[in-house]
Amino acid sequence: MPLPTIGAAVRLGDFDGLQDWIVAADRPIEIQDFVGADVIAGDVSELVAAWRARLEGHRGPRGIHGPFFGLDLSNPDREIRAIIGARLSKGVEIAARLGADLMVVHSPFNFWHRLNYTNYSFLRTGLMEACADCLAPVLDRAATEGVTLVLENIDDTDPADRGDLVARIGHANLKLSVDTGHADLAHANYGAPPVIDVLAAAGSALAHVHLQDVDGHADRHWHPGDGRINWRPVMEHLAAPEHPARLILEVRANLHRLPETADRLARLARQAPCLTDDP
Repeated sequence: MPLPTIGAAVRLGDFDGLQDWIVAADRPIEIQDFVGADVIAGDVSELVAAWRARLEGHRGPRGIHGPFFGLDLSNPDREIRAIIGARLSKGVEIAARLGADLMVVHSPFNFWHRLNYTNYSFLRTGLMEACADCLAPVLDRAATEGVTLVLENIDDTDPADRGDLVARIGHANLKLSVDTGHADLAHANYGAPPVIDVLAAAGSALAHVHLQDVDGHADRHWHPGDGRINWRPVMEHLAAPEHPARLILEVRANLHRLPETADRLARLARQAPCLTDDP
């Protein structure tokens, strides 16, 4: 099975310069204009209309990055969780209006949690229950609209946390996302597993990957190859037929280089050795 076509995370102001590259190959896109608190809480009709006009002629898969600033899925206050759920449900509505079938949601798990699971016996179960409660109405809406939520690692140190949450909720419209840069930062700073192991731990629940590079210090969102991640095993893993996932380059600068970066990553995947039973 060939590597899935690599797409890109874009904002409206970036799309014109990438439109020909994206549309010609029906590349997947991830729209990232709706992440801000003021945007998601306000009137998005003009922004949605502008995107719909830009997307004429695009036949590739579409997704959006859901809102996340200050929106902790595990917030212990039920009333605050209701607001968070409403913001995420609006994100699902926006995704549907844009013909998108996927929305990225941020994980709440962090290093402090991991250190204190034994110190506070209620902590992990409480986090799981709060997340499940927060996401329940969002997932109901997502199922109606045909949108899958993918839970992205942020400050996670143990990939089992997100995996167990997705398994516990057990909803067909909830899968996993892996951000390569975030995984490497957790590896560098907290001793978390390396990127390749985070991808492997996601197993069949993996539906989406943010491809970006870092230096082990901050969330740089550099082009893959500009940081410290070893990309050959990552791309070999993602090219395996048992790991189909939507691949999105999520970089912050020099977007004109995206075609070159995508081609280089695809070449790494094509160079993966063919494993057979032959000696």
